[in-house]
Amino acid sequence: MKIDFTKILLGTAIAILPVSCTPDRVEGDGNGLTPTNSDASFTVTKTSENHYRLTASNNNYIQSRWDLGDGGGFGVGPNIYDVFIPDEGTYTVQHEIIGQGGIVGGTASQTITVDKSDPAAGNMIQGGRFEDATDVAKWSLTFPNPNGTDGGSALWTWGNGQATFTATKWNRNVLYQEVNVVEGRKYKADAVVSSKSGVTDSWFEIYVGYTKPTANNDYTGDGNDSTWLRAINTWAGSGTSAFEGKISNVGSKNANNPEGIFTATKTGVAYFAIRSGGNDMKDGISITKVEFRGIN
Repeated sequence: MKIDFTKILLGTAIAILPVSCTPDRVEGDGNGLTPTNSDASFTVTKTSENHYRLTASNNNYIQSRWDLGDGGGFGVGPNIYDVFIPDEGTYTVQHEIIGQGGIVGGTASQTITVDKSDPAAGNMIQGGRFEDATDVAKWSLTFPNPNGTDGGSALWTWGNGQATFTATKWNRNVLYQEVNVVEGRKYKADAVVSSKSGVTDSWFEIYVGYTKPTANNDYTGDGNDSTWLRAINTWAGSGTSAFEGKISNVGSKNANNPEGIFTATKTGVAYFAIRSGGNDMKDGISITKVEFRGIN
């Protein structure tokens, strides 16, 4: 309880007592701000193909946070965490334990090697890590000429394992590739995105549709500009300051489709498209580890 001494009337005198500025010291169990056991170690058990159980060695803390090594960063998870890693590769999984006040009490990491991609939920995107010219060649642009209009620009550039888009004066471009979908199946899109500066009056949106993107037309899949699956969109409240992580975490949520799911209405070729543009994208928005995978 906070006491306001100016409102205490003690007649003709106020007793002034010495006050110590030294924090209270609690022996034994500590003050609860940090975990009393800093052991964040965990075991990894393969439960089936592409499925793993992460088991923390102790639970003497407030919260577990896990980084699965897929570029999504740390997120809250249970002490015993069953995870699905659909794509072939080597993943450095990290665990940190949190005390009151958000203080990290300890960290630990282990490496998981996934030998095969899951045949049903494997990533359908080709060249989504932009590691070399072969990756870049998997993608097409609706505006191959990078120059914009009215003295502005709309530029995709490649390097350091990512693609970066910048734009000024409301110019735009669409980066896309074909994906083969099956009627009735649901698919989920995601990617790791980042910006060192944040952007102003800008959009960076993922659409999927059967309509092929074409030059001089702003792409919205088979719907309208409210049917995006994932987005960094300053009008929807994301991207105005520096960010890094999966677009499903750091981006805006579509109120009509918060999970970012595309449901195929027919079997055949659809187009996975990244539509972006804006008035001032500053240092730009970078993207890597693009994924589109079946979920049923």
